[in-house]
Amino acid sequence: MAKNKLSDLNDHLFMALERLNDEDMTPEKIEMEARRADAIIGISTQIVGSAKVTIDALKLVSNGSLSFKEIPQNFGLTEKNDPV
Repeated sequence: MAKNKLSDLNDHLFMALERLNDEDMTPEKIEMEARRADAIIGISTQIVGSAKVTIDALKLVSNGSLSFKEIPQNFGLTEKNDPV
């Protein structure tokens, strides 16, 4: 099953850190893990940036600066109509 939540991203980052702290790794393995960690950092930065844009858009809706209908559909958000 795909792990596509921000909490899963946090798990992946800590797993990468654990791999880098493995004292039994050869210099070649350390180099490979360092490159892998750099790639994970790059992708993670983009994911967190995307989540921040979504949160910022929701804040604008919350304070009335933006209508929910103005948020592009590719954000994957749906409006919830709570009964009053």
